[in-house]
Amino acid sequence: MSRFLRWAFLAVVAVVILITAAAAALPYLIDTPRVQSLIAANAAHALGRPVTFTSMKVTVFPRPAVELRDLAVAEDPRFGPGPFLTLERGVVRLRLLPLLTGRLEFGTVVLKKPLITVVQDAEGRFNVATLRASSEPRTASPGRSRSPGGPAAAAALVPRMRLEDGAITYVGGGAGGKASRARVDGVDLTLDGAPGAITFRGAARVKPGDVAVKVTDGSLAISPGRPLTDGAVRGRVSLDGKDVRELVAAVAGPSPVLDAGIKGTLALAGTLGSPRASGDVELLTVSVAQTSPRCPRPKERTLKLQNVKLSLAWDDGQLTVRSLTTGIGHGTIVTKLVVPLDRVAPVQARDLAIKQLPLQIVLVDFLCQGYAVTGPLDLTGALTAQAGDLWHTLAGAGQFRIGAGKVVGSEALATLENVTRLGGALSGLVAGEKPVSLFASPLDFESIAGTFTIRNGVVTTRDLVYTSRPMKVTLAGDYALVSGRLDFDVLVSQGRREIQARLTGTAASPTVRIVPASVVRGIDRDKVQSGLSELLKKFR
Repeated sequence: MSRFLRWAFLAVVAVVILITAAAAALPYLIDTPRVQSLIAANAAHALGRPVTFTSMKVTVFPRPAVELRDLAVAEDPRFGPGPFLTLERGVVRLRLLPLLTGRLEFGTVVLKKPLITVVQDAEGRFNVATLRASSEPRTASPGRSRSPGGPAAAAALVPRMRLEDGAITYVGGGAGGKASRARVDGVDLTLDGAPGAITFRGAARVKPGDVAVKVTDGSLAISPGRPLTDGAVRGRVSLDGKDVRELVAAVAGPSPVLDAGIKGTLALAGTLGSPRASGDVELLTVSVAQTSPRCPRPKERTLKLQNVKLSLAWDDGQLTVRSLTTGIGHGTIVTKLVVPLDRVAPVQARDLAIKQLPLQIVLVDFLCQGYAVTGPLDLTGALTAQAGDLWHTLAGAGQFRIGAGKVVGSEALATLENVTRLGGALSGLVAGEKPVSLFASPLDFESIAGTFTIRNGVVTTRDLVYTSRPMKVTLAGDYALVSGRLDFDVLVSQGRREIQARLTGTAASPTVRIVPASVVRGIDRDKVQSGLSELLKKFR
């Protein structure tokens, strides 16, 4: 070995020994209280919240770092006692070369198992919106230069931050003090600080349920002296899950049960405090199940839908479905939805268009409605309702037509049977004929059509027309969806014969009263009064 190589080798060995000795001496050379104060003060100034931790330890291998235990970031008192963030262990890596020259510079910060609570109050304000730099000037501490505060300073202070196996809990304040909760687990997020921006990427799983969320190409613009929530945010979010049942139950309640997979991609925009998102999402293999006491066995019924395709937009705390398409059997459903997540404003279904929807599948097989009919449904209109109280708050208007089908619901059959039997019997009494029934069960019809309005769960129609070969029935009145209360004027026409009736009571126990004058026009009432009274008793 030449003399030069020997000296070069000895020099390298000496440098390695010196670096190793310096690294081993780091725990004794670092001013631990000063580092602890520096970390806490800068973090608190950047976030505008008190930052505490119970202990700190300096480690050397595999690289110099400061380990923090039981770190906590306080909550804004306006959103509760907090804390906003807690974590078991935080690791702040230190840059070696600056340390050897007596300077303290931070490298990557790793937050292990952080727990973050995002709170939204009843007015729609988020607790993260108050994360901001302190407005008070800071005095430089001895031994270090004054550093700027705020998010920009935080980005400069920490070039990279990683969240490992974290969790984010969302708590939303709803109407009447009711709170909604959702949780995102397994959060792995990497944030890289750069002048004027933070870039981020990561993945998580939404709970309840099991929906994977992946964030790519994320960026957040930051400005000195401005709240972090004012920064413009960009990125792409992908969704992928096999089952959203538990997630839907947490938002909309346990019944009915929605089984579906989910897949989609959303683009992020807006600011961190007021984010926007838009894109396309598809629900796969969709089925809705519920248990109904009115159904014969089996009590639990399932309705299968074609894949639900949604074009979504999220803005200002409101979810807008710019286009929703699905189908049942050979029928199609198209609409636009507005879904405020504060549960105060109603859900809106706009431009609702239903074509050739097979009512047999919905009304008979799934809902087991007592007033069920078969036949293809065409409907246009608009509806609104509160998510937590659908039937009491349903409102809207529209028009519909049901093509050729049958009346198969037992309650509807009984009502029509009573109207027409009583009318036919009265006519027969006046004419001296034997009473006859106008139809057999089930009742065939050519069409049912009309317009409707709904207010607070009460359906009103003034022109519902039931048309069949032997007769035409016109109804005008109200039907309460929850109680089943009926209040209708009924006109039954058969050829030149017309029968007027009042339909009251409930859907389960209707009362039909014929208007005698509509049957015995031109006949001496006294002449048939006794016979009419006896006849009416038979149909009460």
